[in-house]
Amino acid sequence: MFQQDSAPAHRALETIELLVRKTPDFISPDLLPHNSPDLNPVDYKLWGSCNSVSIRRGSRMDEIKKRLVEIWIGLEQNIIDTAIDEWRNCQRACVRAKG
Repeated sequence: MFQQDSAPAHRALETIELLVRKTPDFISPDLLPHNSPDLNPVDYKLWGSCNSVSIRRGSRMDEIKKRLVEIWIGLEQNIIDTAIDEWRNCQRACVRAKG
């Protein structure tokens, strides 16, 4: 499943048309609440796995990025699956509450 965010480039008509054609189960950005980290599995679940990256004064951005990519690649599938399952529950609760 692909979750669209509210970034202007991601909401461009051409982008939306491409995703509608090419992405199974695409959810239009019009159906998602704006700027809601509680409804984004990367924000509420997966970034917690990246908390071992310490950013100190003088840290180089390329070093930080490299470490984050290493952690991201090393995420266990069950953590990702759990995040997606929880995301579905959050989305359903949001719909039931009408936003």
